[in-house]
Amino acid sequence: MKKMSLRTRVLTGAVAAAALGAGTFGAMSANASTPAAAPATTVKADASDRNLQRSTHLTVAAATKAAQAALDAAKKENQRISVAVVDRNGNTLVTLRGDGAGPQSPESAVKKAYTAVSWNAPTSELVKRLAQAPNLKDIPGTLFLAGGSPVQAKGAPVAGIGVAGAPSGDLDEKFAAAGVAAVSR
Repeated sequence: MKKMSLRTRVLTGAVAAAALGAGTFGAMSANASTPAAAPATTVKADASDRNLQRSTHLTVAAATKAAQAALDAAKKENQRISVAVVDRNGNTLVTLRGDGAGPQSPESAVKKAYTAVSWNAPTSELVKRLAQAPNLKDIPGTLFLAGGSPVQAKGAPVAGIGVAGAPSGDLDEKFAAAGVAAVSR
């Protein structure tokens, strides 16, 4: 039998691999278009199922209204801020960066909002807790500076509003409170 050159062997191997790949791809494509059989049993869950939990979340419209109210309150006092609203789980719903707000302010606002909703307390109050538990500040995503306020429904936190960029935390928190008030109306 005649010995094939290296070039011929490489080309032959490449053609064989391509043919095998095309066959596999064709089989996979055929299977992908065939609908999967329905599971034999269906598990039903309803409101009476004790394995479910209901929670209340702020709508995007309400979060936007709150953020705009905070931004407007700051603008009336010639303050350049950013405001963020997070849901009960800490997911950002809305972030607004006001004209001229510092580059660090949007991230700080999100962290203040997250901190406020996590502990269901204004961040100015949480700063005081650091004296007893200084390691609280090490929790990822939190920022223990005044400027965050929780939004509550029946005493439970449903969102957090954070403001950053004013010259003091007291002002930041005042503007966050304006956002909370806008949701309460």
